[in-house]
Amino acid sequence: MTTASSPRYETLVVETCGPVGWLIFDRPTKANAMDATMLRELEVAWLQLDADPDVRVIVNTGNGPSFQTGLDVAQLSRDPEALREQSRRTKRAELRLTAWHNQVWKPVIAAVNGTCAGGGLHFVADADIVICARDATFLDPHVSVGQVTAFEGIGLVRKSPMEPVMRMALVGRHERMTAHRAHELGICSEIVEPEQLRDAAQALAEKIARNSPAAMAATKRALWGALEHGLTDACRAGADELVEMWGHPDQLEGPASFSEKRPPIWAEPVANMRERTT
Repeated sequence: MTTASSPRYETLVVETCGPVGWLIFDRPTKANAMDATMLRELEVAWLQLDADPDVRVIVNTGNGPSFQTGLDVAQLSRDPEALREQSRRTKRAELRLTAWHNQVWKPVIAAVNGTCAGGGLHFVADADIVICARDATFLDPHVSVGQVTAFEGIGLVRKSPMEPVMRMALVGRHERMTAHRAHELGICSEIVEPEQLRDAAQALAEKIARNSPAAMAATKRALWGALEHGLTDACRAGADELVEMWGHPDQLEGPASFSEKRPPIWAEPVANMRERTT
C-alpha cells in the first residue's frame, strides 16, 4: 500500500495499492464514529481519490473491530456547535459523506469488517458493491436514542425488500442483522472470513479495474440514475449514456484487444465526470 501524502488526515487513512484506492475509517477506539473532523475529511478524501488518474476503483472499510457506527453522539452531546455544519447539510439534504453524495463515478466497494450502525449504513446503501466479513453485523439505533431513520433506510430500500429495512429501523438497537441475512436480502454480494476481507476486496477491485473507466462511469451513472426516474425516463437517460460512448477510443480498443488476445489499453479519463451533473 502507498499512503497518500497530501492532504493529511486525522480520522481517515487514504492509500493506494495498484489501481485500487482505499478510504479507511480510522477512529478504532471510537468505533469509527464520525466526529466533526471526519465529516470534513470524508468529502476531501472522496474527491482526492476521484481525481487520482491511477485509481480505477475505491474500497471503503474500517480499522479496528467496527466498520462505521455513525455520528459521534458523545461529541454531539458535549459540543453541538462542532456539528452545526452537518446539521445544515442534513436539513438541506446536501450530505457529503459517501461517494454517491460527492458524485464519484468510479466503482466503489464497501468492505464491511464489523459493526455497521446508524449513519454507517450510508456507506453500505451508497456503495456499488458490498462484501462482508462473516462476523459483520448491521443495526440502526436511531429510534432507540430518539432520532429518526431517514437517509440510510431510504437508501437501503433501493437494495433490499422494504420489510427487513423497516424492521431494522423500528427495532433499533435491540436487534442486529447478520452478514448471512444481509446476503440473503441482497444488501451484500459476498461473505468472507474476517482475515480475508481486505484481500478479497483488493482482488475484486483489481478485476473491476481491468475494464474501461469511461464505460464503467457511464454504466454507473445509468444504473444509479434508474433509481431516480421512472422506467421510461431511466431508459432514455441510459440511452444518452450509451450513445455518448459511441466513437470513444475504448469502443475500438475493447474488440481489438479481444480479437488480438491481449490486455486492453484503455483511454485515460479526460475530466472529472462530476461536472456533468453539477
